[in-house]
Amino acid sequence: MSTEQSVQTSDRVVVGVDGSKPSHEALRWARFMAEATGSTVEAVMAWQEIPAYGASAGWVAVPEWDPQEQARRVLTETAEQVFGPNEPEGMIMTVREGGAAHTLIEVSSGARMLVVGSRGHGGFAGLLLGSVSTACAEHATCPVLVIHGTTPPPPGTA
Repeated sequence: MSTEQSVQTSDRVVVGVDGSKPSHEALRWARFMAEATGSTVEAVMAWQEIPAYGASAGWVAVPEWDPQEQARRVLTETAEQVFGPNEPEGMIMTVREGGAAHTLIEVSSGARMLVVGSRGHGGFAGLLLGSVSTACAEHATCPVLVIHGTTPPPPGTA
């Protein structure tokens, strides 16, 4: 598995990962779509630094936190949970700072497809689509597959 920056090639199926159950399903479907199209899976996790409100007043203690490393750890652990020792060959792991939707749209530019779960961490349980999947469906420059529920890909894959 590579943890390098995104590669600009059409032979990629980009998938958004945040550690949630819907992103687990999206990873499974990304593998299926990559195998069906002769592509590589590129799993992407975005992170944003949380502002420390009140820091200028001197009363907020910010613990040591490396959001890039935490995102990388979540991405790696999610791939291990989903694939175990059978990780897709040549899978690329990309961690970037930025909003999830913007990052996925940017990284998937030129990709064969973008796969996202219908809802990830955050949002309201009653929503059919989360804000990230909605933005990706509206603005991505490649086809977008939004995974709803837990229907697995066809047998013989992830």
